[in-house]
Amino acid sequence: MKNILVPTDFSENATKAAHLGIKMAKMYNAEIHFLHLMITPVDWVKLDKLKEKRYPETVKQIGIAKAKLRELERMAEHEGLKARTFLQFDSGQKDILEHSGHFHHDFIITGSSGTKDRIREITGSNVEKIVRKANVPIIVVKDEEVTFPFKDILFVSAFEEDVSHPFQVVVSIAQKCDAKIHLLRINTETDFNSIELGLNPVKEFLKKFPNLNKFSMSVHNETSVEEGINTFLNHQSADLISMSTHGKTGFLSLFSKSIAEGVTNHSTLPVMTIHI
Repeated sequence: MKNILVPTDFSENATKAAHLGIKMAKMYNAEIHFLHLMITPVDWVKLDKLKEKRYPETVKQIGIAKAKLRELERMAEHEGLKARTFLQFDSGQKDILEHSGHFHHDFIITGSSGTKDRIREITGSNVEKIVRKANVPIIVVKDEEVTFPFKDILFVSAFEEDVSHPFQVVVSIAQKCDAKIHLLRINTETDFNSIELGLNPVKEFLKKFPNLNKFSMSVHNETSVEEGINTFLNHQSADLISMSTHGKTGFLSLFSKSIAEGVTNHSTLPVMTIHI
């Protein structure tokens, strides 16, 4: 991990994401970028200084945003990190991904509010769409306080296809944090079987990671994946939920088209999605 992007709208959860980004950047000795997207009433980039005065409220908002970005930059630099800030105008979801691609970020950490309904708009974009389309791992920070270094990381999969790449990302973070990985397979109502049979794909998968020693394996029979995760968390705490998604749709086809959205929407814990 060499370059981390933190899109922010300076909300409470976005600030939590910024703090997590700084801690992870320090752990990996990575550069960190803070990006704020601002919707303006006109194309601000093409506006000359004289015409800017016609929009005093926008000028004020820009000044506030620049000050908050400088504050984040100073926080990162205080930790010995190389940091950069970016303020973009009239931007949307596509611009976050274009920005990330241009600077070759290999990790995105962002915040989002709202755990009962759809993820609310943040950073000028819909986090759902960013999660769906980004080609790098993303951590979405939610309402619960973030515990870092992570001590318990939950990895959810059906283990019916090769998820070695996303799991390797989880292993890398776990090793840095000295965390335990909890591998969870959930059988839905259409796929009930014994716990022993359910563990077989997990055991087979772990043969690819013979050096992994801090882990647990679980299988839950539940009517939905979200319920399975909740049942697991009732008995075992976790600091981070991690899942793999498909690049084209961004969803966990392993279960249903809405699972990645559902878990990211409703979980109060940070959720990390990694494309297969």
